[in-house]
Amino acid sequence: GKTSLTAAITKYFGEYKRYDQIDAAPEEKARGITISTAHVEYETANRHYAHVDCPGHADYVKNMITGAAQMDGAI
Repeated sequence: GKTSLTAAITKYFGEYKRYDQIDAAPEEKARGITISTAHVEYETANRHYAHVDCPGHADYVKNMITGAAQMDGAI
């Protein structure tokens, strides 16, 4: 759901990134899960956002923590 949300947000705000562009590594595509963090930027009229899409799978908690350490907020 996190990567799908990222794709939907970028579609709404202009610079659309498809799901397979966010989870771009061959293993991510083959397994259908996020392994590495992905950084996606977009803007509204008032703000610039840098969205960090993190893995949710238990095997990649270390990668999630690395991404979360860069965040000011989370959904």
